[in-house]
Amino acid sequence: MHHEAIILRVAELRAVEARADGAPLMERAGLAAAEIARRMLAVHSARVLILAGPGNNGGDAFVVARWLKSWFFDVTVAFCGDVSALPLDAATAHRGWRDAGGATMREWPDAPFGLIVDGLFGIGLARPIEGVAAQWISRANASSLPILSLDIPSGLDADTGVARLPTIRATATATFIALKPGLLTGDGPDYCGTISVHGLDLDPQSTAASRGSMLAWATQRAALPEVLRRRLHNVHKGSFGTLAIVGGSDGMVGAAILAGRAALHLGAGKVWVGLCAKSPPAVDWAQPELMLRHVRAVLEAEPDAIVIGPGLGTGDDAPGWVAQAIRLPIPLLIDADALNLIARDPALASAVAARVAPTVVTPHPAEAARLAATTVAAIQGDRVGAALVLSAAMNAAVVLKGAGSVVAYPDGHYAINSSGNAALASAGTGDVLSGMIGALLAQRVPLGAAVELGVCLHGAAADTLVADGVGPLGMTASELAPLARRLINLQ
Repeated sequence: MHHEAIILRVAELRAVEARADGAPLMERAGLAAAEIARRMLAVHSARVLILAGPGNNGGDAFVVARWLKSWFFDVTVAFCGDVSALPLDAATAHRGWRDAGGATMREWPDAPFGLIVDGLFGIGLARPIEGVAAQWISRANASSLPILSLDIPSGLDADTGVARLPTIRATATATFIALKPGLLTGDGPDYCGTISVHGLDLDPQSTAASRGSMLAWATQRAALPEVLRRRLHNVHKGSFGTLAIVGGSDGMVGAAILAGRAALHLGAGKVWVGLCAKSPPAVDWAQPELMLRHVRAVLEAEPDAIVIGPGLGTGDDAPGWVAQAIRLPIPLLIDADALNLIARDPALASAVAARVAPTVVTPHPAEAARLAATTVAAIQGDRVGAALVLSAAMNAAVVLKGAGSVVAYPDGHYAINSSGNAALASAGTGDVLSGMIGALLAQRVPLGAAVELGVCLHGAAADTLVADGVGPLGMTASELAPLARRLINLQ
């Protein structure tokens, strides 16, 4: 795995740093960030304000200041710490700045700048910022100047992505050694700007034990499963699997239809849609290839994979449909109301955990909170941790949807998706995701590949639509699957 895709939590990063004891990591980090700052200053005033904090993040800032000064930039350093209390490496960096003729000041300077470098607090911070540093963050955010954050925007929790206000809203973040979960999920995407990863010349083995990775569409596209490339000629619809979708109760038939249409666009050979509505439509005239049936007929047939939940409702018959789907020895994706029913019924939850066939659950934060018997705030307060706990409890791959969707597995590995945007915050997009992943499972794509490709492609389709002027405002769920098909076929 390339270091640009590796994600490490704070404890793992500390272990990597300990193993690299003696390596000049702060010098390397400062130089890497200074190069980014120099590029950002190329289109702005040559004056730079560097905000240095009381710990090692401040040390990185002093190194950045020294390099920029050596390149003849006009550098001002505002320092809100105590020199005598600086950690050893940061104290050395401060001394190097002073030896280079640099000075520090305690007040916000009243002068025009072309860039602010945020070196106030790094990955070790687990509390709201107060005092002078908080005032500086507010002034930086209000300045309208580009801001480069070192390692992580000050105020953002590196493990959880929770922004404890005030938090720097960066234009760019130069992060060191590896990505952190908080850069990619929760509040992180709204505060980090453009992220660059700097490995600091560490031995790749030092991060080889990482359990986290970032999903990026360019990487996913380069490694498409062979079945999606459609290179063989001697094939038929049975070669690409049959997906069953169960849902669509009264007033929510559209959810199951959306999932079915998405599955067709992602290559499923056949799609059966088992509808629970009392008076279901006989055909989907916009997508007549879908085979609309009663839910019982679908569950009693022999599909290659099944999706249950889109528009299912929680009526009297619904728990029985869920129980029947769980018993089928085929790949199963559980979404929406099927998750709510499982959250209510310990017997259903136990049956899911006992499954041997591949299982995927795709909750949004409220559904995850019901499954975990906790609050939405608790789920959002540690999205990676919550997804991992839920995955272990349910013996399933979990997709915790939201900004930076988290994919978690029972063995403790996880991935965070980097594609997608606010256009996905509309009705039906989750149903489309379920149909896309279901189609991949029906085509016998292995569980992890199916889930990660489906999640990343779903976001990439939304990104492409927005780039084409369709959204973010007003993009509809129906527009996603045709675009996802286009992306898959651009090989």
